[in-house]
Amino acid sequence: MVPTSHVFEGTADNYPIYNDFDCSDFEDEAKFVCSGPMITVLGTSLQNRDVLAYFKYSSWNAIGLEMEGAHYQKAIQAATHIRGHIDTNVVVRYAYYASDNPLVTGNTLASGSLGMVGVKPTYLITRKILQKILAQVPVKA
Repeated sequence: MVPTSHVFEGTADNYPIYNDFDCSDFEDEAKFVCSGPMITVLGTSLQNRDVLAYFKYSSWNAIGLEMEGAHYQKAIQAATHIRGHIDTNVVVRYAYYASDNPLVTGNTLASGSLGMVGVKPTYLITRKILQKILAQVPVKA
């Protein structure tokens, strides 16, 4: 999931994201990629099918639920636009994968032996972040 904004459920706080990622960054390697608003909920009990359906089929057209994004984006915006601790042109890359609340009990992305494979979506997102960072580094001859 590639968020375009974080909507903090239960509040009036909404944070647009200028995300350096888009769906095309993952299309060749992920089974399903979507982009749109991500809802930040107040706890795991709200990370359920009913709450997701409400935000998905409302005018929010949310792509997923999580518990941290609005807090992270709020801190980034405070550091860039209010406190001046980091450059306002900081590159932000957000991507999520569904894992915490499977539809079938015990069917998480981390179930079974991780061995050398690990959690593939985590490695994919990490690899894509590193590729984008390294693509920006000038090569010295």
